[in-house]
Amino acid sequence: MLRVLLVEDNRIYREAFKDNLHQHFPIMSVVEAQNADEALQKIRATPPDLIFMDIRLPGMNGLQLTQRIKKEFPKIPIAILTGYDLPEYRQAAVQYGADGFLVKESLKWEEVEAFVNSIAQSG
Repeated sequence: MLRVLLVEDNRIYREAFKDNLHQHFPIMSVVEAQNADEALQKIRATPPDLIFMDIRLPGMNGLQLTQRIKKEFPKIPIAILTGYDLPEYRQAAVQYGADGFLVKESLKWEEVEAFVNSIAQSG
């Protein structure tokens, strides 16, 4: 079973994304976090196989959190979730160690499926 951490401060989006993950991957285990502190606590308790990370979080942003996670857990793949499809965000995501970049408003579940499947096959 693939364990996923979804780090998203918007409750409505987080619940919708989680529901879609369960719809596309029925046996996936999804744990949620609303901010960096909660995410780090959950990662340290039980490291997930994959993280979906909102770029804008209260306190430490998703890019900073990605960099911090990658220092402690370099093998955990992280996909950035953002509402902003800007070249500078894509470049920053790569610089901070993200493995994927997904734009919320134009998100195609085929992209998510391909990313999850690539993680599942390599892990």
